[in-house]
Amino acid sequence: MCLGVPGRVITVDGMIATVDFWGVKKHVRLDVIDEPVGPGDYVLNHVGYAIRRIPPEDIAETLALYDELLGDVRADGDLMAADVRGELAGVAGPADRSPGDG
Repeated sequence: MCLGVPGRVITVDGMIATVDFWGVKKHVRLDVIDEPVGPGDYVLNHVGYAIRRIPPEDIAETLALYDELLGDVRADGDLMAADVRGELAGVAGPADRSPGDG
């Protein structure tokens, strides 16, 4: 299953944004996003790429849904939530890799 993860844009430098995912800051590519973003915007991230700007009216509902999903893993070891947490803390995205990385 593929899952996008929402995060808040902190900075933008060209086609790379620094995004905060529940306190974990990651670099995200902006090459395929549907509209320009800036600090304070929320984006949906998938494998290191921002794929969509989250409309302001949808941010609270989206974050509440993810908080609920992530909260379940603490209570009952939900595997999907564990997968989301793993993606957040895991392997560097394409914007974090240097050209020499495999």
